[in-house]
Amino acid sequence: MKRRILLVDDELAILLTLKAVLEINGFDVETAASAKEAKSKLKANIYHMVITDMRMENESSGLEVVHAAKRAPYQPAVAMLTAFPMPGSEWRDEGADEMLVKPMNTQDLLRQLEALLVTHEDKKQAAKVPTSGDLSLKSRRKAAAGRAR
Repeated sequence: MKRRILLVDDELAILLTLKAVLEINGFDVETAASAKEAKSKLKANIYHMVITDMRMENESSGLEVVHAAKRAPYQPAVAMLTAFPMPGSEWRDEGADEMLVKPMNTQDLLRQLEALLVTHEDKKQAAKVPTSGDLSLKSRRKAAAGRAR
């Protein structure tokens, strides 16, 4: 299954370039050119990750997208893309999981996104309250792994 990303940026050249890079590397990418469009797509679709430019229509557009993504029931990973990084970990306080500083080497970007997806999924799994069905599935997996040895 391809991982779905919502890519948000008001600069068309960056949007199309990043979309092409991500798609070539196996991601399913949808784009939005404004915070308003992104918020609409976040409500209508499910994404594994949201990557948003920080500054678009106004100074807080990127943060609007971050906050909307964090309110989504499917809990996507959220990365802020910017040429003007926030000091310290202020961006984490705003809800972003990662700060991506442009311009960026393609391989570095892909490594950061892969790492973010893995750590975000691990956090989501750890936060889940196990049900009896989960426990029995875990027991069955453990038993199957033991038989495979």
